[in-house]
Amino acid sequence: MKKLIALTLIAMAGLAFKPADTGYKVGDVATDFKLKNVDGKTVSLANYKAAKGYIVVFTCNHCPFAKAYESRIMALDKQYAGKGYPVIAISPNDPIAEPADSYENMQKLAAQKGYTFPYLIDETQDITRAYGAKATPHVYVLQKTAAGNVVQYIGAIDNDTENTKTDKVKYVETAVNALIAGKKIETTATKAIGCTIKWKKSA
Repeated sequence: MKKLIALTLIAMAGLAFKPADTGYKVGDVATDFKLKNVDGKTVSLANYKAAKGYIVVFTCNHCPFAKAYESRIMALDKQYAGKGYPVIAISPNDPIAEPADSYENMQKLAAQKGYTFPYLIDETQDITRAYGAKATPHVYVLQKTAAGNVVQYIGAIDNDTENTKTDKVKYVETAVNALIAGKKIETTATKAIGCTIKWKKSA
């Protein structure tokens, strides 16, 4: 009986630490945030006065999937920042659980690769929870409107994790191109394929 009670308490504790299965859906208005960039400055969406929207990407240093998509994330910023849709990268992971994702290592990677976009650390993981990010990378395309930053697409960058397909479907590019053209996005949500978020044990 004591063993059963102990197992029940452990299970309940595990549930308490597990993030709620919630997050933004397409059509929701995403609240702004203030997160520390690798240059030490605080960045929020409101900093981008001329932006028409944002390509918010939850990514990290250590994940093989994030590494595979790194050049494509960089290409998205170069392609769309000038058109009003800059990339905003956020590292969601607990650096204690995954030391490769520490703030110092984020700084090193951003400098080494020459990131043209902010690479922010979500130290409390509150923004990751609010968005409902499940993997790295996980993308949220936002459109700036009178009502706020409306979520228009959620999911994967494309359907080619290995970056080998010649006929890949570029979900994010297609979504942003549609927004720029004032057209309807045909595919508004896909499954993000990547590494799981490394949550804080005390969260």
